[in-house]
Amino acid sequence: MKCSLKAPAKINLSLDVLAKREDGFHEVEMIMTEVDLADRIDLTSRRDQQIVIQTHAGYIPADRRNLAYQAASLLRERYRISAGVTIYIQKNIPVAAGLAGGSSDAAAVLRGLNQMWGLKLSKERLAELGSEIGSDIAFCVHGGTARATGRGEKIEHLPAPPACWVVLAKPPIGVSTADVYGRVQVTNPDPANTGSRAIEQAIRDEDYRQICTHLHNDLEQVTMKLYPEVGQIKERMLESGADAALMSGSGPTVFGLVNSEGKVHRVYNALRGFCDQVYAVRLIT
Repeated sequence: MKCSLKAPAKINLSLDVLAKREDGFHEVEMIMTEVDLADRIDLTSRRDQQIVIQTHAGYIPADRRNLAYQAASLLRERYRISAGVTIYIQKNIPVAAGLAGGSSDAAAVLRGLNQMWGLKLSKERLAELGSEIGSDIAFCVHGGTARATGRGEKIEHLPAPPACWVVLAKPPIGVSTADVYGRVQVTNPDPANTGSRAIEQAIRDEDYRQICTHLHNDLEQVTMKLYPEVGQIKERMLESGADAALMSGSGPTVFGLVNSEGKVHRVYNALRGFCDQVYAVRLIT
């Protein structure tokens, strides 16, 4: 049997760090949505019991360090599956970029193997399993647009935001999520008055301008202090005509929202001269 799936990237329209948890993670509130930059995952059944990762990208691990491998291993062990699988990853999403590329790959593996192995598990159950591996996997299983709470694994679906262009720009650096969270100052904000609540209301009102006004990420300043080029990319985006710009996740990718096709080319070209990995994509609505 074979199965092919897309694994879309996500961006954070908001990220609020609410508190430090006893388990070492942070309590967060985020609004996340998908963009049409995606990896492709091809699953092929094997007669042996091996899980084999194949990829054209030599910079991603092809062993147990890969979240896609961990997803297949967890599903097989939890439901006593004897079959093996070859997982081919066509990598298009930048790695260590704040775009949940690895998490989206793992979510696609969970969805695909659920189908191939006839497990008939709900998305909710797949999301629970995924959250044992990584905090963003639950969102990636569900997809679309959502409010994520807890450490990111509690998902509440939201309507899609208004359609627009998204310019993504990643500098040639990798950021440690654990390092960034370890440096963030928790201010214990009012949970009823966070940036995420303002973004959620703007989405429900279908108000593109208010979404642009309320983009917010508590991790942005932490990463910018460590890597000033992140701030320079954001500044360049705004100067070249983006309606709003924000770092996604723990970075270092910065995205700019643009509601005009004419402007998106100007923003894209301005960033192409600044860093190599630049993409002009759309929100998945």
